[in-house]
Amino acid sequence: MRLCSIASGSSGNCIYTGSDRTHLLIDAGISAKKVEEGLRELQVEGKDIQGLLITHEHSDHIKGAGILARRYGIPIYATKGTIRRMKAAKSLGVIDEGLYRVIRADDRFMIGDVQVEPFRISHDAAEPVAFRFSCGGKSAAIATDMGVYTDYIVEHLKELDVLLLEANHDIQMLQVGPYPYPLKQRILGECGHLSNESAGQLLCKILHDHMKKIYLGHLSKENNYAELAYETVKLEIQLGPVTYGAGDFDIQVAKRDCCSGICEW
Repeated sequence: MRLCSIASGSSGNCIYTGSDRTHLLIDAGISAKKVEEGLRELQVEGKDIQGLLITHEHSDHIKGAGILARRYGIPIYATKGTIRRMKAAKSLGVIDEGLYRVIRADDRFMIGDVQVEPFRISHDAAEPVAFRFSCGGKSAAIATDMGVYTDYIVEHLKELDVLLLEANHDIQMLQVGPYPYPLKQRILGECGHLSNESAGQLLCKILHDHMKKIYLGHLSKENNYAELAYETVKLEIQLGPVTYGAGDFDIQVAKRDCCSGICEW
């Protein structure tokens, strides 16, 4: 399997994953041009993409979806609630009805030789999901835009090889920053975003001997920075109840607006 973050941050998100035979995109919250540039770095073309999986309908996850779907005829996989909101988003333009594929949380399905498992997340969107992928005994997951994590989410993130996990904000930076109070409360709430500290605490529940790579993603431009997210997550692991140290794992912060290097396993 392969996984690469083409862009990950509060300004736009797009992740590639797949196998030798199957190529998938998770979200397209950046321009189609930037998606195509990222794919070229992976020696993949837009016409090779067999599915565009949408976590939810916020603009930083769907901005380029309409152009990509029309240009290459890419099927769009999303929940019924997300599709309803996407159809109402005038900025996407008209997308052929036949390109939409309705998915449901906890209902697994196949795209090529990759098994996809959507699972519910807590976020202020119509029907948001995260995704777990499996192929040939290998696995990866992309889990962002979560106000909180639950035992249900933890179960879906166990025994992974590779994980891209949200580390959206530093709580203190957010609290003293320029955002209006209602927005701060939204981000900190149960349907908001996962903080650096919470990301580290969640990792403590799912770390295992064979985990190969951890990406920290969806960082806020205003309320976080890469070094702080990285060090905070490492500290949570060091102080946590696990027998591991942060140095036992390959942890990388996904870049905001360019590819973060491909992980192959």
